[in-house]
Amino acid sequence: MTAPTNARSYDAEPFGTFAPRPPLRSIIGMTRSLPEAWLAKRVALALRNIALRSLDGKPVDVETLGVRMRLVPYNNVCEKRVLFTPQYFDRQEREILASRLKGDCTFIDIGANVGAYSLFAASRAGPRARIIAIEPQPDIFERLVTNIRFNPFGTIKAIACALADKPGELTLFLDYKNRGESSVRIVGSDHATTVRVPAMTLLDLLLEEGFEHVDAAKLDVEGAEDLILEPFLQQAPEALFPKLLIVEDGTGRWQTDLPKLLVEKGYRYVMRTRLNFVFER
Repeated sequence: MTAPTNARSYDAEPFGTFAPRPPLRSIIGMTRSLPEAWLAKRVALALRNIALRSLDGKPVDVETLGVRMRLVPYNNVCEKRVLFTPQYFDRQEREILASRLKGDCTFIDIGANVGAYSLFAASRAGPRARIIAIEPQPDIFERLVTNIRFNPFGTIKAIACALADKPGELTLFLDYKNRGESSVRIVGSDHATTVRVPAMTLLDLLLEEGFEHVDAAKLDVEGAEDLILEPFLQQAPEALFPKLLIVEDGTGRWQTDLPKLLVEKGYRYVMRTRLNFVFER
């Protein structure tokens, strides 16, 4: 199956232009109805592969996770999961996040990809919420902006940059086999290439945006979470420490013991899921 080379040309089309037709609609209904069990997941994967071969590189417009999204599910595992099996997509993490999103809450989505977490948060939060979606990959950022535009929330601001330990410009390694694996740390893939992107620190971002508190943050930056959090935790006032942290498990890639550092800084370990750590303070 081939990823589309002109995905950005689809951005201006109104939502629904690429609504799934039979049999794709039937396959999506089947995969979304499957329980969270090993055999069911294998069936979902097989059905997903059949569906992708029939799409001919076009995007798909769907409602998923309570929001509207245009998904290009070819070289991005996140988009595949959100399209076919949203019930498997970080279920425990989303449940605890939704319970914290009240009133004028603030949420920072670092490594937003095409916006699944940001849009989910916006759908659960109120009209006074502030959500920042940060994504450095230029074409993925365009998909993120398109998905934000398709929804009425008005609470999400998308920022095209990377977060790191210092401001400036850095090299982003793009994994064209799975765009969700792209990172500021070297990608171990034969499909990787590089692009230069602007970077800033998390503390500078929060100060520039005028944040006085952060209710929740999600970091999914493929092993560079410590590069962002370690200097932030050492330099930021505690008032800016996110109350809830969902951090992709980068054990083996981190250069510091991030869970230990978080505990030292007053965080309580909540859970470890298949892909993430959850901490709270």
